[in-house]
Amino acid sequence: MNSNKKSDDIKMGIEKAPHRSLLKAIGLTNEEIKRPLIGIVNSFNEIVPGHIHLNGITEAVKRGVLMKGGTPLEFPAIAVCDGIAMNHQGMKYSLVSRELIADSIEVMALAHGLDAL
Repeated sequence: MNSNKKSDDIKMGIEKAPHRSLLKAIGLTNEEIKRPLIGIVNSFNEIVPGHIHLNGITEAVKRGVLMKGGTPLEFPAIAVCDGIAMNHQGMKYSLVSRELIADSIEVMALAHGLDAL
């Protein structure tokens, strides 16, 4: 059977029973597992002022994914505030953090067979 969903690589067939059991261990139902798995990246933290509101936005995005028939799966990303990092050693990490963020999101999406972000 050909699959149009990346997540089928971790969900379909008897040999993927251990994978499905791990999805069930995080609380997903059989129906939720059948749907496309959509990653939701949330960089909320209590340090970056511009990110303090992101939990609310993330919840709205999750509702939208559910409305369209997907299964939302949230995971975190780091964030560096350029303003707070300015004028001390922290300045060395602002630009570098962007590559780290992009790489970690790619790792999560590919390692877990997400269909979209």
